[in-house]
Formats: sequence, structure tokens, C-alpha cells
Amino acid sequence: MKIQKIHLYEQVSQELQKYIHDNELKEGDKLPSVERLTEMFGVGRSSLREALRFLEASEIIKIENGKGIFVRDVDTFRFSGKVKVEVEKKSLLAILDVRRALEGKAIELAAKRITPKQIKEIQSCLEEYRRLKENDESTSMIDLTYHRLIFKAAANPILESVLDSFSDLYNKFFYEPLGNKQLFDTTYPYHFTMFDAIAAHDVAGALSEFDKLTNALEDLIKTYEV
Repeated sequence: MKIQKIHLYEQVSQELQKYIHDNELKEGDKLPSVERLTEMFGVGRSSLREALRFLEASEIIKIENGKGIFVRDVDTFRFSGKVKVEVEKKSLLAILDVRRALEGKAIELAAKRITPKQIKEIQSCLEEYRRLKENDESTSMIDLTYHRLIFKAAANPILESVLDSFSDLYNKFFYEPLGNKQLFDTTYPYHFTMFDAIAAHDVAGALSEFDKLTNALEDLIKTYEV
């Protein structure tokens, strides 16, 4: 299992939350100045300001120009949950950027190279996907299988090896993203329309359906709230 890199601003934001908690600060209480906080945490102003922007976006603090930094939300469960979700949302959106590039190329190649045997494999996969969906069962793993079959149909071992090296991050979309197994159920129909275009060797059509799928994912991630 790979250790996920933690950005400095995330560490600083965690320390700021701990400071609020340990000092039992309430809504409306004022935090130390930027200068004092940089001294306390031993970080530069840019890292601190990024952490402050992150916490303000998470509605934990509010920054009033000329007045200072104030606590906005001291509900421990809510704000720790918000921070966790905001960090994961940023991570998923960054991964999605890479998915668009890698998977988009795989879909383009698959639409050109897919074999009759591979078409049958993906059809069987989609039949199982439909069965699980109709029975209100988890579709995470069959969804992952579907996308991996498309990479296989691209018939490019280098592309597959890049996916394998990226798999820990890629799989985040299938293992309870944001703690919600069925979060991306809205993308379900695009799997069928995208496959129909791939099977028909319609490159433009397949890429168009993939764009719809990834745009739906992006909207879901951006608007998701605890």
C-alpha cells in the first residue's frame, strides 16, 4: 500500500484546527495574526495563507480584511468531516484530470481495435452491471471491471502498465469515493452508450459519451457536501 503524500498546507490546516480545539475557541473568537501563526507553526506565509484559504472555503474560519481571522464553525464533527471531504474532493478532481487523458486515449484506441471477443466480454460485464443495479446491489467492482476491459481493448501494453502504476489513485473512484458507494450512480447510462459507440468503432461518439461521463463525475464531486 502506497503512502499518500500530505501537502504542507493540509498539515498546517490540521494544526490550526487542533489549535482551535485545544484552546476551546468559540464561534466569533479571533485567531492570532498571520505573523504570529507563521512563528507558531514554523512555516512560510504562503503555506499558511493557503491553509487559511482552505479552512475559509471549508467554512471553519472567516477572514475579515483589516480586522483579522475569526472562528466560524466549532462543531468538531462537522468541521473535521468538512476538511476530510474537501481534501478528498481536491484529490478526486486531480485524479479525474489524469483519467480524462489516460482513459480518453484508451477509449479512442479501443474504438479502433476492439475485437468481437472483447465486445462479448464487455457485453457480459454490462449485463452483470445491469443486474446488480436493478437489485440495488453494489456496482463498484463491476464498474471497475468495465473500465479495465476498455483499457485491455485498447491493445496497448504501455497504456495498461501506466494504468497499473496509477491504480491506487484510479481505484479511488470505485472504493467508496467520499465514503459513498453509490455516489457515481448517475454515470450508469453512459457506460452503455459509450460501449455502443466503441463496438460500432465510432471514435468520436465514444469520446463524446466519455466526456459526458467525466463531466458528470466532476459536477458530482464539486457539489458533494457532508
